[in-house]
Amino acid sequence: MTALPTSVDATATMLADGNYVADRALATALYLSLSLSRPLFLEGEAGVGKTEIAKVLSTALGRPLIRLQCYEGLDTASAVYEWNYPRQMMEIRLAEARGTAVVDDIAGDIFGPEFLIKRPLLQALENSPEGAPILLIDELDRTDEPFEAFLLEILSDFQVTVPEIGVIKAAEPPLVIITSNRTREVHDALKRRCFYHWVGYPDADRERNILARKAPTAPAALSAEIVSFVQALRGQDLFKLPGVAETIDWAHALVQLDYLALDQEAIDNTLGVLLKFQDDIAKIQGSEANQILSQLRAEMSAPGRNNITPAS
Repeated sequence: MTALPTSVDATATMLADGNYVADRALATALYLSLSLSRPLFLEGEAGVGKTEIAKVLSTALGRPLIRLQCYEGLDTASAVYEWNYPRQMMEIRLAEARGTAVVDDIAGDIFGPEFLIKRPLLQALENSPEGAPILLIDELDRTDEPFEAFLLEILSDFQVTVPEIGVIKAAEPPLVIITSNRTREVHDALKRRCFYHWVGYPDADRERNILARKAPTAPAALSAEIVSFVQALRGQDLFKLPGVAETIDWAHALVQLDYLALDQEAIDNTLGVLLKFQDDIAKIQGSEANQILSQLRAEMSAPGRNNITPAS
């Protein structure tokens, strides 16, 4: 188990060592969350790297990652715990066969820890030789509001109340990362228990740095064109703007197809890697993509720019 970072710079270095390129504000928010034992609530568009932070933390700190993937209708049986009913029924049948008739005695036997099936939130409260785990509550905005209310006890006191057993409290609080794609607003009561950070799209310099780490086989000239094209797309009126994940996927796809530079054919053939809605693809494909590419190349060749000549 690795010790927690002791400064913002150390946090940024830890993320960089895990191939995560963070800006100063994100490194600061993460450092404060780790050092003050407060959950970190990360909000932003899909594909900007929110979930990846928890994965990098788990690897860098040598701690287990416990992930709760949220969805509509998520309840305590799936998120926290449930009783092993088949095993309980078997125990009841055995008790009956032994002639045990006292209901209280049977109830005491079948509501013990050995019959408890622990789900992610309860698992995150357990001690581990590697230290407190990383608890990732992913895409919280997909759940219902009642489930948010249930989370308040966990995020405030890092404990869960099981009526048949009592309060189960973490000896050491887990390191909590919560993500939201903002498909709906998360209640203020939950946000107040967290430190908040909006994860936006990276600027061109940071996105080129990300590609250099995540798609190192892509030629520098191709990576520069990819980033410039994606940055231009994010200025378009699209249903879903491409995230960093799509930029990385696009770079891998173009390298796999042996493209050394962007052209009309490369863009049209692979636009489905970058954009996920047909209306967006139809809007950009063809003349619009060619116009964006021509404009980018004109800007890159303008006097005073550090030109990168695409490989031929």
